[in-house]
Amino acid sequence: MNQNLHNSEKIWINARIATMDPQVEAPYGALKNHVIGVKNGCISALLPVTEINLDDFHGEIINAQGLWLTPGLIDSHTHLVYGGQRAGEFTQRLQGISYAEIAKSGGGILSTVTATRNLDEDQLVEQSRPRLEALVAEGVTTVEIKSGYGLTLKDELKILRAAEKLAADYPLRLRRTLLAAHTVPPEYKSSPDRYVDLVCNEIIPQVAVEDLAEAVDVFCETIAFSLEQCERIFTAAQKAELGIKIHAEQLSNSHASALAAGYNAWSVDHLEYLDEAGIAALQKSETVATLLPGAFYFLGETRKPPVDLLRKYRVPIALASDLNPGSSPLASLRLMLNMGCVLFSLTPEEALKGTTCHASQALGIAETTGTLSVGKAADMLLWDIDDPAQLAYQFGEKSLRQRIFAGEISDV
Repeated sequence: MNQNLHNSEKIWINARIATMDPQVEAPYGALKNHVIGVKNGCISALLPVTEINLDDFHGEIINAQGLWLTPGLIDSHTHLVYGGQRAGEFTQRLQGISYAEIAKSGGGILSTVTATRNLDEDQLVEQSRPRLEALVAEGVTTVEIKSGYGLTLKDELKILRAAEKLAADYPLRLRRTLLAAHTVPPEYKSSPDRYVDLVCNEIIPQVAVEDLAEAVDVFCETIAFSLEQCERIFTAAQKAELGIKIHAEQLSNSHASALAAGYNAWSVDHLEYLDEAGIAALQKSETVATLLPGAFYFLGETRKPPVDLLRKYRVPIALASDLNPGSSPLASLRLMLNMGCVLFSLTPEEALKGTTCHASQALGIAETTGTLSVGKAADMLLWDIDDPAQLAYQFGEKSLRQRIFAGEISDV
């Protein structure tokens, strides 16, 4: 008997396993007639059933009864910790007012900034709890949460601390991203470079000292920050030894993706206006292209990200909810699987990769999660489905039978 399996605390038998491991040459990295073992929260064995003798195993045996086992879902781009709501802006957009116009008139991100600044840390946690619980309930085992609705040192730290406190209540892996460069706050409206100074010289260093984030993000757009300002922030992030992410090419082609690729960013996100030169730059880096169909749908956009070119250049594609109050108030990564296929013409396998193996790469944790592989975290989902494509094909039907986090089964 394989020593790793013999030492496993529990094993799953009779499962169809969608490993999502690119080294497994089958759709979804699928393995049939295999046993998966778990020890100390990690996958300790993945072996053909013909190579084991269950009579020699004395741990817990879970019979999957032919159901599908996949990696836990990873939502690699959310803004879920915030105060208030913006249903009024939803009505404005339906009346023909653009997202950019709303932002310029004091709405948009700044209205959420005001609401968020008015809450203390515990109030933020409680307002955000239902959103996180919705993601957890449908199989999310790793979530990224950004700041960006404080825009002061005190309030950005408050959001990141609230995210940590909130996530600690659930069987969940948290990745925190500092998005102080979300927009220019009103008090710096006439001097945006001074705000960039604050971000680079005070906020990023303090976040690093307190270990409150793993990465720094920035919104590069005509209504936000310029390429030059982004580069200053990237340099500060590198100095603080934090990962880099960017909101890029959402409303216009700023060439921010190429800039970020030059800094080997973890991901570039949105990308509706990404051009071929930007994609070629991504190909030369390890940067992931993260698509956010919820925002595309909710804002009624018509220009789609260049999926065919991303495929041609073999740029890894992640898929995320972009859960936020203004452009994607949609607390469902399962819905994003469907939208990624219907709106952006991803295949169901590409969509699932985008919320597992490629999403882990977009968060800088591909070595520890995102696939069902020996040595990685035992974050797994057991689905009552006949085909993994059903995860993107259908929405709203309860098919999750087990949610396994770090090898422990939790309620679903």
